[in-house]
Amino acid sequence: MKTFKETYSLNAGIEDVYAALTNPVTIELWSGYPAVMELRPGSLFSLWEGDIEGMIIELQENKKIVQEWFFGEQEGRSLVTIILIRDFGKTQLTIEHNNIPDDAYDNITTGWSEYIIGAIEQFLNPNF
Repeated sequence: MKTFKETYSLNAGIEDVYAALTNPVTIELWSGYPAVMELRPGSLFSLWEGDIEGMIIELQENKKIVQEWFFGEQEGRSLVTIILIRDFGKTQLTIEHNNIPDDAYDNITTGWSEYIIGAIEQFLNPNF
């Protein structure tokens, strides 16, 4: 099992970044895929037509998101913790994703950097 940790600086307000990570309508706009998500701890979510599924563990609006991601029959919890910090009109976003199965690590890290954070940045800054 592996851990991924990365900090990104997004040229967008913290409220917009939080919405892009938690609002299913906004997620569908930047991802192009159906998103099922309730902003309630204990609720299940599904993204990219079920490619990513899990449970909301903790939400602190515009500050912190904690999710458990499901990987089949995996033992142990794969937790994603996202910390958002306001930074002079930008947002510092730190992702820590632990207990990633070895065979999924490369796809997960590419997914975070390119397909999630990259897509959100493009969505929030279409002319940037």
